[in-house]
Amino acid sequence: MRNVLLLALQTEGNASYVAGFKRWLALGYCVRRGEQALRIFAPMPRRRRDDAEQADAAAQSDDERRVIFTTTAVFDRAQVDPLPDVDPTPLQAPCEPLSGDSHAHLRERLADWCRSELGYNVEIRPVAGPAGGWCDTKARAIVVDATGAPNAQLRTLIHEAAHAMGVDYRSHSRERAEVIVESVSFIVASSVGLDLGGESIPYVAGWGEDDAVQAATEFAETIDGLAKRLEEVLITPPPAAAGGA
Repeated sequence: MRNVLLLALQTEGNASYVAGFKRWLALGYCVRRGEQALRIFAPMPRRRRDDAEQADAAAQSDDERRVIFTTTAVFDRAQVDPLPDVDPTPLQAPCEPLSGDSHAHLRERLADWCRSELGYNVEIRPVAGPAGGWCDTKARAIVVDATGAPNAQLRTLIHEAAHAMGVDYRSHSRERAEVIVESVSFIVASSVGLDLGGESIPYVAGWGEDDAVQAATEFAETIDGLAKRLEEVLITPPPAAAGGA
């Protein structure tokens, strides 16, 4: 968090992806000539002591030992260019935003269920910023961005409904909660023929590959149970439609 704040102060909040000079070269990019380095704190290995110093250090308790930090130079992606004749490493996972309205009819069905069964107020309205929506468990409210395509709104509503069903940040860490609910979203959307691979896979990977795999494995039963419950909502026709069939 301290390094994030340091970067924000040095770039007026515009930093996006930072790395050291050599790391950028390894990724296939080179820092442009004349660019000014950004400074962050990084741990530094303890320097080697002579025998007398090592004996004194051994006598110290673990509580008295300190990790030494020093400032180090990094550069933002806006300060680098791809190296010529090199295929640079992509800095973001590929993402294909949902479009179309093929599943728009399921959005209201799920919204009605959230209101009647979960007791949540559901609003579909314009939302400022990149967030497609959110779930406020304290206020028992779900908001979905109205500016997105209807299929994208359904995907967001499934995601937030899974949060409303108990996968919140009090019960789980934020990273694990997001992996769980997006895994649920992927399964549920697939069951009704809506492919979320272009969004769900980069989204889950963005929370950390190792933690994502661990969360999906450890909470597989939870994911399966939530997915089945939401699938029933979307696949089973409402009473009025069933009566007219």
